[in-house]
Amino acid sequence: MTAFLLRRAFSSVIVIFCVISITFVLARITPGGPFDREKEPPKHVKEALEKKYKLSGTLWQQYTSYVSSLVHLDLGLSTKYRDWSVAELLKQKMPNSFALGALAFVIASCAGVTLGSLAAMKRETWIDRSAMFAALLTISIPSFVSGPFLIALFALGLGWLPVGGWGTVQQMILPGLCLAAPYIAYVARLMRNSLLDVLKSDFLRTARAKGLSETQAVVRHAVKVAILPVITFLGPLAAHLLTGSMIVESVFNISGAGMIFVNSIQNRDVFLLGGAVIVYCVLLVLFNLLVDVIYTLLDKRIKLYA
Repeated sequence: MTAFLLRRAFSSVIVIFCVISITFVLARITPGGPFDREKEPPKHVKEALEKKYKLSGTLWQQYTSYVSSLVHLDLGLSTKYRDWSVAELLKQKMPNSFALGALAFVIASCAGVTLGSLAAMKRETWIDRSAMFAALLTISIPSFVSGPFLIALFALGLGWLPVGGWGTVQQMILPGLCLAAPYIAYVARLMRNSLLDVLKSDFLRTARAKGLSETQAVVRHAVKVAILPVITFLGPLAAHLLTGSMIVESVFNISGAGMIFVNSIQNRDVFLLGGAVIVYCVLLVLFNLLVDVIYTLLDKRIKLYA
């Protein structure tokens, strides 16, 4: 296990370095710059800004300067949010996005696995059809529609929950549900299809022959195998949810990272864009590594090779 983790850590550093390099080149060669506006600034002002933000010199000089800064854990200055460094923006915005994403992840994984398992165990019944219809419905409704609907129903109509904001448990419920809803459906469909295959397996027939009830056989043996494809999906999903959602954060007036990450592309804020990519890439690598480790814990037939 230790050798495997060291090998994956080394390969992960290479992957992250490659992603940073590709993002840097694409951001720099794309036409337009962070200081290009409808009204062109005076030449000496533009040169001073480019020097301050380390955007002067050749592409190679900018690249080596950027990589050198990253080695010293300096993500650079935001060209849009003046007087703010990328690290300061991340430190201020990411906690809310992390909390929202973590809540949505827990809701999506728990509800999806439960719903999918019930649908598979009650195949071709009204429970199965209802679960799959609900899954199709939640996938088909985008967040900018489901968010206002939830607010209208539970906040304005019933008065059970606040309209928006962030900080209390009550304020987290609606945005968490809104962000998790489509992924509940994906997880439920994956779990149902995987469990249906496992239910036909010989080892499960043996478990039933030993006297286990259908529920006991599924809970003790089938779910551990059937959940493996779901875990593969949950790894990238966690990285996606934790880095924020522009739509959900906007609908519920949450000060998170989703909006500034998306706007960094429009504003050509190259350092903030680079910081967002690094955060997403690191999370993706970490969760994929976690998926591999969980695989071996759930299925002893799977080995990690260094």
